[in-house]
Amino acid sequence: MVVSVVLLTSWLLSVGLPSQALNVKSKTFRSPPILLALGSVSNKYYYDVLPRGHLAVKSFDAEVVDENGIPVPLHETYLHHWVAVPYYALKKGHGARKGILTRRNDGVCKTSLGQYFGHGSETRHTSTWVPDRYGIETGNPEKAPPGYEEKWSLNIHAIDTRGVIDKPGCTECKCDLYNVTVGEDGRAISKNYTGGMLCCYDQTRCRVKQGFIGNARKLFFQYTVTWLDWTDAMVPVSIYVIDVIDTALLAGTAQGSCKVYMRGVSCSPENRAHNECIHVKAARVILPRGGDIVLGVGHQHSSGTGASLHGQDGRLLCESLPIYGTGNEANYMVGMSTCYPKPGSTKMSDGEVLSSDRRHTGVMGLFYVLVRGLASRHPGRC
Repeated sequence: MVVSVVLLTSWLLSVGLPSQALNVKSKTFRSPPILLALGSVSNKYYYDVLPRGHLAVKSFDAEVVDENGIPVPLHETYLHHWVAVPYYALKKGHGARKGILTRRNDGVCKTSLGQYFGHGSETRHTSTWVPDRYGIETGNPEKAPPGYEEKWSLNIHAIDTRGVIDKPGCTECKCDLYNVTVGEDGRAISKNYTGGMLCCYDQTRCRVKQGFIGNARKLFFQYTVTWLDWTDAMVPVSIYVIDVIDTALLAGTAQGSCKVYMRGVSCSPENRAHNECIHVKAARVILPRGGDIVLGVGHQHSSGTGASLHGQDGRLLCESLPIYGTGNEANYMVGMSTCYPKPGSTKMSDGEVLSSDRRHTGVMGLFYVLVRGLASRHPGRC
């Protein structure tokens, strides 16, 4: 999709003040308004969304709120996903060369999943805090191509489910509920494709109950960024995003082949008879460079029961379990536990084959892993 580059800084509404404690700075921002009618979808991109400077980002926490700053329940607006990605933008006065160069994470997916941060409905109760001494380095002027500077972009995908005939079906993007036969790129969608991102793109609409009345409303993606100014005392981390449906090794290649969005899995008659349907999916990927695991957390959609990461010898490296809501958010995933291994206790080797394991009945399974690479240590660092 071709999008226009718009500087979001002029749109952001600052609703927080920097913290002075331990030189940690924190600020809360809001996106431009997200306009949603009954059953409608917003899937838009925004640019220049983080503070400028050479920084160590420590956390990026978010949720969807209304005009009064009150969190919106998931049974009304489902946050399918959000991702934050750094990029290099051409400085003013540097000619008419290509305006944006994407800066991806460290792997392992080669053509997708390049984000540094990203979650979905579980974002509200999922910790993204990067432990002390470590940080996600951003804005290093020495790493930017000549004539460019580093900025960050956001992609926010939200689905209004007020009054729809099938809330789970809408959040899983079932094509028949959206009455979609042609994708956002204008190409016909295969008849064998029954649901997924191709059917719930920007400005599509999930089927609403006949006679249901409700007003369009203005919502915001509100996010809090915490950071430190970069110093030589900080230790940078590498970011790997592992997809449980990466088929690369199964296909006999070391290059990532991440499919990102998986179709639902049907229950067997035997499982239905026992009132359970647990499907386990696993993938094997090659880690380009190893080191100590600093943080690990899964991303799943509702009905997921957990994700885990294992070393080549089968040892458990990290496990991330879901947190489900109560009341009107019952059956919605509102958080994922974050794995924080004891410093230096969980190591991975260069080129090690990892297994990403996910138990689910939903349609997505990613695992974020932050690694302190042994080869990236700098002289004089602790």
